[in-house]
Amino acid sequence: MWLLYQFPLCPFSRKVRLLLGEKGVGYELVREYPWERRDEFLDLNPAGQTPVLVERDKNIAVMSSNAICEYFEETVDKAPMISGTATNRAEIRRLTSWFDEQFYANVVAPLMHERMLKRILHRSTPDGATLREAMKSANQLMDYVDWLLDHRNWLAGATLSLADLAAAAHISVADYLGGIDWRSHEPTKAWYSGLKSRPSFRPLLNERMDGVAPPDYYDKVDF
Repeated sequence: MWLLYQFPLCPFSRKVRLLLGEKGVGYELVREYPWERRDEFLDLNPAGQTPVLVERDKNIAVMSSNAICEYFEETVDKAPMISGTATNRAEIRRLTSWFDEQFYANVVAPLMHERMLKRILHRSTPDGATLREAMKSANQLMDYVDWLLDHRNWLAGATLSLADLAAAAHISVADYLGGIDWRSHEPTKAWYSGLKSRPSFRPLLNERMDGVAPPDYYDKVDF
């Protein structure tokens, strides 16, 4: 059985969980807080980052969300998430990287720091200016997502792909932390509502981070 080391609001772990759910790969969760720097976890991944996926019976450890996703793309035929022409596959990888880098750095990371890590590690209040800047960035970046969905069925083209899973992972964490204003993003809201209704997504919506509560609408498909 695969063991996935993660914590509930790790967007990169969420991306992996969505892919595993779509592909029907079984796994067990191991809650790991990377900021604790546990020796046992650092032995698995000296970089000290989640997610890490381990199959102890086969002595396999795969780390980094993109490496994990590519591993299962190569080993599980069901529900391909990087498919189509070479151009289509490049677009899927481009958008996946855009969410993992741009959306994470400008929206998810500051929200996590202010509304999660400060509360857990320092028992301090979030900085209002940082939160406002993160929410402003979210609004601007979501305009681009709206544009993509105005021109495509899914983010990278005609079918569900890893780009959608990456986007949903990051947006769901930002939404959990109250960083998304949905009022002016109807195309993205409709797309996200559809993803929330998928069986692969339900476990994420039911999970909570200790000491950090989401908005009331967070786990509702129609919101």
